[in-house]
Amino acid sequence: MILQQWVGLSDLAIEEALFETALYRQFAGLSSVERIPDQVSILRFRHLLEERQLAPQILAVVNATLADKGLMLKQGTVVDATLIAAPSSTKNQDGERDPERLCQWLWPTPIWPTPAQPTG
Repeated sequence: MILQQWVGLSDLAIEEALFETALYRQFAGLSSVERIPDQVSILRFRHLLEERQLAPQILAVVNATLADKGLMLKQGTVVDATLIAAPSSTKNQDGERDPERLCQWLWPTPIWPTPAQPTG
């Protein structure tokens, strides 16, 4: 629930993110072999927190813990900071674009970033 709010994902999007992203599973305390909660389970859990008015209490504890460490978080973004080797320039000695070096630069390693998921 907290993770879902911090990264601004819908129930379906957080289900998919938990399945696809090890960082999210680790934060939620789920191992890769455990059953990831589906969107209906997430919805039911959120409704249970709302019915028992536990969400504000949980948020207060989390915020107090962060404040004790001098931190504050309103909304987060996870960024893949994968580093790849690339030439410093795609130009040859004459200052012209070198097609061979350009191809090396454009296709060094396949990386598929995860686009932001719509909320709601």
